[in-house]
Amino acid sequence: MFDKILIANRGEIACRVIMTARKMGVRTVAVYSDADAQSQHVSLADEAVHIGPSPVAESYLQADRIIQAALDTGAQAIHPGYGFLSENPDFVREVGAAGLTFIGPSASAIDAMGLKDAAKSLMVEAGVPVVPGYQGSNQDPAFLAAEADKIGYPILIKARAGGGGKGMRLVENPADFKSEFEAAQREGQSSFGDPICLIEKYIAQPRHVEIQVFGDQHGNVVHLFERDCSLQRRYQKVIEEAPAPDMPPAVRAAMGQAAVEAAKAIGYVGAGTVEFIADGSDGLKEDGFWFMEMNTRLQVEHPVTEAITGLDLVALQLRVAAGDALPFCQDDLSIDGWAFEARIYAEDVPKGFLPAIGTLNHLAFPAGTTFETGSVRIDSGIRSGDDISPFYDPMIAKVIVHGPDRRTALKMLTAALAQCHVGGATTNIAFLSALSKHTGFQAGNVDTNLIARDLDGLIDATTPVDHIIAAASVLSLGLVPTASGDPWQSLANWRHWSNATYTSRILHDAEVILRKIEPLSDGRFVVHDGDTSRTIGIVHKAGTQYTLDLDGVQSTLDLVVQDRSIFAFQDGRSFAFEIPDPLAGHAEGADGGDNVFAPMPGMVTIVSAKPGQSVTEGDSLFVLEAMKMEHALPAPRDGIVAEVLVQPGMQVVDGDLLLQMEPEDE
Repeated sequence: MFDKILIANRGEIACRVIMTARKMGVRTVAVYSDADAQSQHVSLADEAVHIGPSPVAESYLQADRIIQAALDTGAQAIHPGYGFLSENPDFVREVGAAGLTFIGPSASAIDAMGLKDAAKSLMVEAGVPVVPGYQGSNQDPAFLAAEADKIGYPILIKARAGGGGKGMRLVENPADFKSEFEAAQREGQSSFGDPICLIEKYIAQPRHVEIQVFGDQHGNVVHLFERDCSLQRRYQKVIEEAPAPDMPPAVRAAMGQAAVEAAKAIGYVGAGTVEFIADGSDGLKEDGFWFMEMNTRLQVEHPVTEAITGLDLVALQLRVAAGDALPFCQDDLSIDGWAFEARIYAEDVPKGFLPAIGTLNHLAFPAGTTFETGSVRIDSGIRSGDDISPFYDPMIAKVIVHGPDRRTALKMLTAALAQCHVGGATTNIAFLSALSKHTGFQAGNVDTNLIARDLDGLIDATTPVDHIIAAASVLSLGLVPTASGDPWQSLANWRHWSNATYTSRILHDAEVILRKIEPLSDGRFVVHDGDTSRTIGIVHKAGTQYTLDLDGVQSTLDLVVQDRSIFAFQDGRSFAFEIPDPLAGHAEGADGGDNVFAPMPGMVTIVSAKPGQSVTEGDSLFVLEAMKMEHALPAPRDGIVAEVLVQPGMQVVDGDLLLQMEPEDE
């Protein structure tokens, strides 16, 4: 076994590897960029080496600096985590040339599976079923459009080096083929340095089922059963589970054997995932699944496999890389219970899942294990006070639950999500909570179109309900009684002629909320909203939890006050309120109908608008690249473009003015 390893990654996965290595007595070296100098993975590791500025291309993709850091610190092996250099065969070769061990598959195996077109050809030779499509080298748009016509719409355009939904486009109308093909090429070039794309038939009711495989240096290959990753948005996984619902034993055996054959065909060593697309229109069948791709690394969702098998996949990676044989054979493995994983992201779901940034002023998770299997497990590389940076993936945490059966495990997931409280950045927790309660999902009726099909019902209302506004309004004035025992405290609002009346002014999503607050002698408050009034009683409980009595109906609410912010959490929903500074002015907002602002930090890649141009509401004016994904910014209304303030290649921050339109009265 190694004495010391370097982790060529950051955040959650770096922390995950460090914790397992520590249990095995293996020392660790972290690497970090300028933005990550104070990050959790840096403080957890035994040593840490600075490798460059914040942008990925100048730090975590600098193979020579990472290898030199390993040599300088005496590390014997490098664990790549996932993303970054984890599936870069040149990096694997350079690691070997430096006399170090790469904790993962060989460069030749990554080469074989790294490009989707070549991988599919190889799978055909190995007898593994593949989806009909075109995987050739001809990238002429007219030629590919003709191939798409032969395959039949709808079709998928996929960057051959892609992953995580990047460089992938669904095309249902032949008229959209050219523009979507060009967009996929740009994302492929931006994210992976490779614009080559392939096309394939789109399965109408697809299920995304993947098989975890593991191979050693002695020729042994096993599968660790399946994960269902069908709950996706923009081809990125949202909630994963293991095993797959309604998986017949015969299909599990056939799919597992196909995955093992795929791994054996390339002499695979280490942890890998063979991804299949299955036709879910009439139940899973032995002849109804096809190879999509192989991820030659550890997957983000590997904890659900650990939960149902009882194995530590990172520990297995280290042992296999050190030359050990797998300590089990296929017949030794079995499935225990059911597991789910939900990924908490800093993103604005109602605004199209736009990435969000901010400082996590408040962060609280349910009690559970960290980086090891338990009934509730929280894997995170972020702490309270950390920033969500525009430079990296905005994942905050993974919530993993393990129960005896699917129904129980799903209830555990819903309960765990309700206890995840994040203040300071917009998150997808409410969306995940709604998804966990979705009737079809609860019944196991999953496919990759479920979220898109039912999105409106899954997007939680962003307007807080009356009792949350009332509680925040009272709290903003500091009127909640304390447990000090001071008899004068109860008389704080007393006046000999009547009770005092206060005006609360708080902000939610830049909207001003005004309420008149009238304290009553019994500790309750009358909250006036124009002609409407409600009576609310607030009893402070342990920690951040309050019990509200609203007109005789009680409910529990978590409230956190930090500086001039109030965060409210209830049933998986969260709301942020700002207490304005009474000494500061409040500028009037710009006319959003006449202006287009950057909704997030990013780089302008395409400018379609020109001064004097007539546009229609919804027309694409710009394409903004943020966190390696492209986002089209539409015209806010019909009108004439007055001024364009940015050019392709410019970096912008959230709120930057990009374009002005002529006023509507001109």
